[in-house]
Amino acid sequence: MSGRDMEAQAGAGRQLEVDNLSRHFGGVVAVKDVTFAVDKGSITGLIGPNGAGKTTLLNLITGYLRPHSGHVRIGGKDLTGRRPHAVARAGVARTYQNLLLLEDEDVIENVRIGRHLADRSMAVIPWRSRESRDRERQVILDLIEELELADVATSPVASLPYGLRRRVEIARALATEPSVLILDEPTAGMTREESDDIASVVAGLRERGSTVLLVEHNVRLVTQICDEVLVLNWGELIGRESADKVWDLDAVKTAYLGVTAHDEPEAPPAPEAERTSNAERL
Repeated sequence: MSGRDMEAQAGAGRQLEVDNLSRHFGGVVAVKDVTFAVDKGSITGLIGPNGAGKTTLLNLITGYLRPHSGHVRIGGKDLTGRRPHAVARAGVARTYQNLLLLEDEDVIENVRIGRHLADRSMAVIPWRSRESRDRERQVILDLIEELELADVATSPVASLPYGLRRRVEIARALATEPSVLILDEPTAGMTREESDDIASVVAGLRERGSTVLLVEHNVRLVTQICDEVLVLNWGELIGRESADKVWDLDAVKTAYLGVTAHDEPEAPPAPEAERTSNAERL
């Protein structure tokens, strides 16, 4: 097997590939030589302190910013520097920290918007066959059922509680039939109960075979549902590990706690009465 064949085989399961991606703003380096891959059908978490460069990285992947170096590939196709609409039509869907929904429209119409990108061609078709219209309607209804929105399908989005509006946003993104779904802090501003509800939705995406890159500050949620976690700090990738082991990395402890395993302060000595009591037990 040739070296090129071996490389192709190794990347066959990778849906998103980021290679040595960098971006600076004047003298400030926002993202520096970031490299990682997200496997098809997996949920990968991206975490980091405020100002770590997470939003810049997402904007580079989705075409809102052009990198100064590096590459972004979706399904093996190089999309580096492509405009956001081209990246979206190539199969990347994204939700945002701030909800971007048509508040006066109902749930069905909001999900329908996502179908406009499902046709990967750039042509505007003035008419569609009945078969095409029927398929669109079925996809929308299936997503509404899957995201448990059937009871509010004809309700204006503005009338829905925050958690349900997040579900509508995810349904709209899934309506594009993306190969990669990027969720940007889907539980921001939520209560514990609302966060757990969205966590179950995201975890369910694994069962449908979706490939997800999840950006979150809710570390409990990330630990519960992600297969792998990437840790970004000051624009650099400082850790990559399974969700149950990533918190043991010294670099991650330093980024979040300011200490490492080697310089954690010792416990203060026990009070005299407690030391006496312990001695008596011996």
